[in-house]
Amino acid sequence: MVRILRGLAHKYFSDEEAVILFLLLVTGTFFIIWFGAMLAPAIASLIIAFILQGLVTKLKRLGVPEFAAILGVFLVFLGILVGVIFGLLPLIWTQVSTLAGEAPRIIGELQSYLDLLPQQYPHLVSAEAVNALYEQISQEVGNITQWLVSFSLSSIPDLVALLIYVVLVPILVFFFLKDREVLVGSVGRLLPPQRPMMVRIWQEVNQQCANYVRGKALEIFIVGGVTYVVFKLLGMPYAALLSLLVGLSVVIPYIGAAVVTIPVAVIGLFAFGWGTHFIWAMVAYGIIQALDGNVLVPVLFSEVNNLHPVAIIIAVLFFGGIWGLWGVFFAIPLATMLKAVFAAWPVKESAPPPTAKE
Repeated sequence: MVRILRGLAHKYFSDEEAVILFLLLVTGTFFIIWFGAMLAPAIASLIIAFILQGLVTKLKRLGVPEFAAILGVFLVFLGILVGVIFGLLPLIWTQVSTLAGEAPRIIGELQSYLDLLPQQYPHLVSAEAVNALYEQISQEVGNITQWLVSFSLSSIPDLVALLIYVVLVPILVFFFLKDREVLVGSVGRLLPPQRPMMVRIWQEVNQQCANYVRGKALEIFIVGGVTYVVFKLLGMPYAALLSLLVGLSVVIPYIGAAVVTIPVAVIGLFAFGWGTHFIWAMVAYGIIQALDGNVLVPVLFSEVNNLHPVAIIIAVLFFGGIWGLWGVFFAIPLATMLKAVFAAWPVKESAPPPTAKE
């Protein structure tokens, strides 16, 4: 056992820089786990600044002065933030409340559909199974409705936290953009002066994660916007809520699209019934998903090393279990970072020198 551990240490930790990087990764992981909730505004601001930095860099390449580029990008970010807070969020909340109010009618119609299954498919579906499913769905919808009713009182602390986010995040984003070089230099002075492996890993991670995060933000905006326009033209109810769900579903490849199809199909079925209008709505939704997967994703992520679907699912489960929703959202960038670290990690193939006893 000692020989095996010594061989692994010689193979993967012979380089002093590798040991330092390993300690930094472990320390940073535990720091985020323990203090992530406390530092959530700073982490969110850092991620937003990371996304916006690409636009600042492009403007600088076009000859725009650095401060003017930073100020212009920051004002665009403020405009989008104000539009989301005062435009999108009230609309989403209104549609969620309306949907909760119509939940009893939807449940009643769902029961009528479920009652037909044992008659049409007696060998596959039993009446007991349908009743159990109906009771479970009714209970879950009741819990959601109860949560919505009590939201106004129980969510006061959350509203205070939201106000803190609204104030702190824009301020932090501005300073992260404005003083980027100073902050990066300060972190660099804490590291060893000779760090070729860390520089190589940082360049790879910066390129891969930057392309992914910025591309994913643009994909959410495009897919959500197109879905909203199409659903509005088709007369689909709750178009804003559904388009938000469809846009956010692209964060989790494969799983997100499969999960969000259920509410889209359910709301479309109860709005239009089983007919031509419902079929056209689902066909339009399928075309959007197909264009996203076969056209938009290859264009936006042409410079990103694709991860295997198994690796994506494992990353979503692992990081989602650790950090919840944030872990799900950043599972693929984190997996991409780990892939870059493993690819650049120095490996010494030669056997370790024998000890005196050997």
